[in-house]
Parts: sequence; C-alpha cells; structure tokens
Amino acid sequence: MHDNEQRVGQLIAAARDAMANAHAPYSRFAVGAAVRLTDGSIVTGCNFENASYGLSLCAETVALATVNAQGRFGDVTEIAVVGGAMDAGEEALVTPCGRCRQIMNEAEQMAGRTLAIYCATPSGDRILDLTVADLLPHAFGPTDLGIGPMTKS
Repeated sequence: MHDNEQRVGQLIAAARDAMANAHAPYSRFAVGAAVRLTDGSIVTGCNFENASYGLSLCAETVALATVNAQGRFGDVTEIAVVGGAMDAGEEALVTPCGRCRQIMNEAEQMAGRTLAIYCATPSGDRILDLTVADLLPHAFGPTDLGIGPMTKS
C-alpha cells in the first residue's frame, strides 16, 4: 500500500469509527467525519440529532467546530466523510450537505490551502476524491469579505 493510500485509509477509518458514535435516533442515518491537521493529528466528529430537527449537527460541522475550539482551524489539510443508513445492509457513498460544504469552504479559505475531501463508503471500498471547489463551485467565503488565511503569531 502506498503512503498516500495508507494516509487516506487511516482518515477514512477514523471517520468510520466516529460514525459508530452518531446520535441519530430520528433519521437513523449515521455520519462520521475525520479532519487531519498539519501535524498529522486527526480530529473526529459524528452527527448529533435533536428532537427539534433544526438543532441537529452534521458530523463535518462537529469535527470542524472541535478543530476551531482547539485553535487549529487554520491547520486543516484534509477531511473524510463516511455515512449511511443505520439499518441498511448496503453501503452508501455520502457527500456533505450544503451547510457542511459552506463550512468546509470557510476552513479551506482560512487555512489558505486546497483541502482534500474524501467521501467514502463505510468499508472504504469506494472513495470519491474531491475538493471544496468540486463540492461548492463559485463559493462565497472569507476572502470575499477581505479576510485572509489564519496565521500563527
């Protein structure tokens, strides 16, 4: 296995592990996300539903908010997303919702680098290798407001 394949596989496995912790009693659709930072560390998140559906949080948002809470929003390099119906035997290839695409765009612009986005089946047998621009062409973000990448002082 090549180094890149191994690195991506590790990120997808972390997203799959996070998916197992999803709180999704209403949709029964579990999603896990894993974010790799510049130092190689991985931060994960899973979807967190609420009886008041509008208050639910997506896995990607949870993971990126956790990264931001650690003061590392500018250190994001790549993101993996894994998900699917909790009761189904077949595997789905899940891509981020519109809100998560916008939040990924924010992370990319604040990091000042193109982020690799991997959307995979839970087994990792099928992987889409995407960018934020693939997911959200003509995006509006911090740079449109004159805000540049985050830098460490």
